[in-house]
Amino acid sequence: MTDPRTLAFALPGDITTLTGGYIYDRRLVEGLRAQGRSVRVIALSDAFPTPDAAQMSQALDALQALPADQPVIIDGLAFGALDPQGVAAIRAPIVAMIHHPLAQESALPADLADHLWRTERANLAHARRILVPSPHTRQMLIDRYDVTPDRITVARPGTDRQAIPPAPAPVSPPLILSVGILHPRKGHDVLIAALARLADLDWQAVIVGNPWDAAHVTDLQAQIAASGLSARLELAGRVEADRLAQLYRRASVFALATRYEGYGIVFDEALSHGLPIVTTRTGAVPDTVPADAGLLVAPDDAPALAQALRRMLSDPQDRAARAAAAARAGAALPGWPDTAQIAGDVLDGLG
Repeated sequence: MTDPRTLAFALPGDITTLTGGYIYDRRLVEGLRAQGRSVRVIALSDAFPTPDAAQMSQALDALQALPADQPVIIDGLAFGALDPQGVAAIRAPIVAMIHHPLAQESALPADLADHLWRTERANLAHARRILVPSPHTRQMLIDRYDVTPDRITVARPGTDRQAIPPAPAPVSPPLILSVGILHPRKGHDVLIAALARLADLDWQAVIVGNPWDAAHVTDLQAQIAASGLSARLELAGRVEADRLAQLYRRASVFALATRYEGYGIVFDEALSHGLPIVTTRTGAVPDTVPADAGLLVAPDDAPALAQALRRMLSDPQDRAARAAAAARAGAALPGWPDTAQIAGDVLDGLG
């Protein structure tokens, strides 16, 4: 019999990394432990999803050593890239945590995308159950990866509920806040290009995100300097939690020009702070951002993004209405204990 009260959670690198997927994993582990479960975190190589042979072997050795009566949740950043023959030899019941399929990452070489699609598809066949953060990701696994619907459970990310949320304190000129790792997929380059078209308006902007790709950070800094926006656009990088909370309170608009999202935890954060949202119509975003709380445009369309931002900045009544809709949606979002409860039910059902 499987013991769902004792389990392992395997993921690449450091679980405290500040990206949406890692935040989800960390909060899920905390929530499962709060249920009285014993959760051992296994840190696989941070080279995933493109490990070398030694890193792959080390990961598979660790996973194959797990007992057959205790489940393991494996984060998709590693799970989808593991050697399928090695995955077949894992004795522990596998629950895959797929934030978004690896082959859907932007700017992948075609041969790597095809390889990751094949390995993830093969490995998903070995998972007893699969957790996903959104209906969009669930449908993608059904349509493109031949996963049967009965094995997939949507565990939407939670938010931190507060009895008395801090009151917004918007500053002047209006602050446009963007939060997302400094990685090409987040489209910060598109946002900068859009902001450059709004030089005639009065605004300030801050882009917050953990530096993920050093070369991309350098490119973003050069783009800001060339655009002449340095005086009012800050590429803040990683910031402390207190400053981020303050930025959410001071902002008037949340903007993210993402090229793809399997969910997008930052949108829930923006909603919970009552911020109207300007973003892109891609992946799970249309299911995450209510139509009355935001303006969505096509990915990689800086002129359209600029037009949406111009509307948000130039029409205070519309902005206020969308902010009110965002606050209503934010108040109805699940908490992290709800997310953990769904995952706990999946574990308990392994039998």
